Amino acid sequence: MKKCLFIFFFIISCENEQSNYNPYLPDISFDRIINLSLPSYDNLNFTGGSVKIDGIGICGVILFNFNNDILAWEACDPNHKKRDDCPGLTIDGVQVECDCVGNIYSLATGQLLNSNMSSNYPLIRYKTEIIGNNLRVYN
Repeated sequence: MKKCLFIFFFIISCENEQSNYNPYLPDISFDRIINLSLPSYDNLNFTGGSVKIDGIGICGVILFNFNNDILAWEACDPNHKKRDDCPGLTIDGVQVECDCVGNIYSLATGQLLNSNMSSNYPLIRYKTEIIGNNLRVYN
């Protein structure tokens, strides 16, 4: 059973460069270093903790502590065609929700949890790297 779980998590953790393609969101490049020692990031010290950071990505970036691995997700709803009309995703525990169309996504997997629309794109995941007390978030 443990081998099956390991293989499952290994397969879903492999990144495919094409998996980030989404016709509604532009492909952007950025590289930001975040000091995790700052009080505004205390929530990331705990599994299930999350923080939204504005000013990077398209609509911002949502950081999520998944078993001491920091995941970074784009804060735009990937299934919302008109993002100018919507402020982005709101954190709700271990999920994020688009208040405009009601889409709900898992912060652990990025998958759409309810399907209100014909498109079904997952959240865009950005790369992360922990360097001492700093977190590098980049695309």
